Amino acid sequence: MLRIRIALLLALAMFGVSACSSGSGSGGGALPDDMSMGNAQSKITVAEYASVGCPVCAKFDREVFPAFKAKYIDTGKIHYVFREMLVGGGAEVAVAASGFLVARCAGKDKYFAVNEAVFKNQEQAFAAPRETLLDIAKSVGMTEDSFNKCINDEKAIQALNDRVERHSRNDHINSTPTFVINGKAMEPGYHTIEEMDAAIKAAGG
Repeated sequence: MLRIRIALLLALAMFGVSACSSGSGSGGGALPDDMSMGNAQSKITVAEYASVGCPVCAKFDREVFPAFKAKYIDTGKIHYVFREMLVGGGAEVAVAASGFLVARCAGKDKYFAVNEAVFKNQEQAFAAPRETLLDIAKSVGMTEDSFNKCINDEKAIQALNDRVERHSRNDHINSTPTFVINGKAMEPGYHTIEEMDAAIKAAGG
């Protein structure tokens, strides 16, 4: 559905361009290339389909996720799965794509730290994508050379594109953030901790 020319968008982003969401979805069990936190054996799985280039996702990450993580992930009450999406256009897609590539290159133990850094510095990344993302890459131990190789890795770009298309096609996701709890999608968009509590409780949590 979204055959995005990520390589072109990345190139545009590096020279500075400017440009999050629209739909519904469902999705369930963990996939081999998912990134996750928490108790994999929990009876509750919360999948968040999000883009690190989406301002609404950044707002949730800043205002709700810390309390959500402390209450549900750190305590082992849920299995949290993060699924990469690319929505919008211009800088939003380019920053998200390159951010996700860097997060994957950084490794599983640093993946969420990179995402967090991109969310935190999102506005700065829109204004100066290359400089901001390079700084984030260096903060997790990458060099400028490894950063350049990472964001230009054709196989990694294709794998990201394939993940996004799979989530869009199979799970009917075209809006971020979308939260799916044990296969049941919440209304796409920002949710308070109280709304997350209610949805998890309804799922048996």
